[in-house]
This record gives sequence, C-alpha cells and structure tokens, in this order.
Amino acid sequence: MKNIILTGFMGTGKSSVGKRLAHELNVRFVDTDDLIEKRAGMGINEIFAQFGEGYFRQLESAVIEELSSSAGMVISTGGGAIVNQSNLEMLKKKGIIICLTASVDAILSRIGNGDERPLLAKGDSREVVSGLLKLREPFYKKADFIIDTTAKSINDIVKEIIEIVSSRQYAEG
Repeated sequence: MKNIILTGFMGTGKSSVGKRLAHELNVRFVDTDDLIEKRAGMGINEIFAQFGEGYFRQLESAVIEELSSSAGMVISTGGGAIVNQSNLEMLKKKGIIICLTASVDAILSRIGNGDERPLLAKGDSREVVSGLLKLREPFYKKADFIIDTTAKSINDIVKEIIEIVSSRQYAEG
C-alpha cells in the first residue's frame, strides 16, 4: 500500500482523521509535527521562538525525506509542508496526497484561541487564517484529492478516504 498523506491547514482534521484511518487500515500513523518535536526535544512553539520558522521547515523537510523512503503508513503533515515543492515531490513518490480543507469558521472553532499555534501569534486569528489559506491554496490544489471536512464527521471522512485508496490505482506501493 502507498502511504496516505494527509495535508491541509491546521484544524482541518489531519491528526484525528489520520489516527482513525490508520487504525481502520491497521497501519502505522505518523504525525510529522510530533516527530519533529520528539527529535528536537522541544515543542513547535519553542522551535519557532528560539530558531524561527526557517529552522522548523528544515526539520520538517528532513522528517518528510525519511518518511518518504517507506510505504504503508498514514502520515499527517504540518499545514505548510507541501508549500515546499521538494517535500511535495518526496511525498508523492510513495504516497497519495489527500488535502483536508474546512471553512475559516470551522477552522477557528476547532483550533480555539490558537495559543499553541505559532503562526497565529501574529495578529487577529481570522485575518491570519484567511491570509494563510489564500497563500497556501495553490499548493493544496496540488494534492491528489481534496476533501472538505467542514460538515463531515471523522468516520465519514475516513470512509471517503478508504474508498479513494481502495481503488486499484492507489493500492499498489
């Protein structure tokens, strides 16, 4: 089985859907942000505060390169991971990329006050989310499939993804 890569903006359900999907498929789930935190020995907020976004993106690319050498996993990436063309290409080698989207209102209700989200520390959350979504939209459109999670349950999203990856075209590694 190819990797199933879930990408998209924060609050679209990548981690929740990814964990349930991996459980349903009986495969390993990997969240790139969790792996980065484990390797760096600090949280994403600390990485951003001490070293900046550029350093975080370097760590992210290294993790993606490593994960892209294997198949048969569900991988949840950070929301900005596929903005880097190299990351996108590496992930596509052994995976199908599914972008999860949601309305700005849904994202804001899911992420709460966004205190643990370093990119939201830059001002009004609605403006920041809207601006980042607009900036990242062309990159998210490069995904193999796009699923709007705004009004769907985790189970419905998982079923939809299983239908997509069950097709012969994506079952092969």
